[in-house]
Amino acid sequence: MDDALAREARALVRSARALLAELAEEGVEAIERPGQRPPAAAPARAPTAAPPTRPKAAPAAAAAGPPGASPPARSALASAHQASLLERPIAEGRPTLAQVREALGDCTRCRLSGGRTQIVFGDGNPNADLLFIGEGPGEQEDLQGVPFVGRAGELLTRMIERGLGVSRREVYICNIVKCRPPGTRTPLGDEVSSCRPFLDGQIDAVATKVIVTLGKPPSSLLLGRDVAITKVRGTWHEYRGTPVMPTFHPAFVLRQYTEENRRLVWEDLKRALERARELAGG
Repeated sequence: MDDALAREARALVRSARALLAELAEEGVEAIERPGQRPPAAAPARAPTAAPPTRPKAAPAAAAAGPPGASPPARSALASAHQASLLERPIAEGRPTLAQVREALGDCTRCRLSGGRTQIVFGDGNPNADLLFIGEGPGEQEDLQGVPFVGRAGELLTRMIERGLGVSRREVYICNIVKCRPPGTRTPLGDEVSSCRPFLDGQIDAVATKVIVTLGKPPSSLLLGRDVAITKVRGTWHEYRGTPVMPTFHPAFVLRQYTEENRRLVWEDLKRALERARELAGG
């Protein structure tokens, strides 16, 4: 074997080891082959079904309706109240993150609620100039209730703090879905749709200057079409009046840990920070 071929083989082995380590860290249990993903219309778990280990709701929580109201009436009143929490503040200006979180509640709107340990809502400065949006919680995020705390999260934190010179506490980080998909798979369309009002609520609440989308799923969602992240990263877009900078997900950078990929992400984040500071008046 000549030297060039040997170097290429060693590089492939290193990349494979990095991928396996990342998958193990994120708790991935299986990798779907193309065409084997469950269809979006697959039957969802009954929204009222809770996992056996989840604590029962406190009796006081059932008192959402007037005295003597039947359980269905109380449920309808609770749903209307949750919807109004998002609609009313937006009509008055913008909601707070606390109001969005209250409206989300102990969500059972899609099948992902049946397998979660806890909801992973968001983390960071509620008035951040930079808002990072990822795909969904992994194993560590599901356990800790905080987005981006696994290996990919550690890399994102280094990108923000060492690369940009900004504390992670100064930005806001969330995902397009708030519950971990089984095996940390890509969220399905109906799961993303169920969570979208709350993602939009977070965007409205933070009123950020610039959004950074991490990877294909959040970029496709905010750009309104299926995109190839290699084509759109590093280019400016807009979502509801806010500039959007798509870039690679930290997990991709871990899998393809090359000088070129690191440089591209660094350039994207630097441009996002510069634009945010311009819009914030310095």
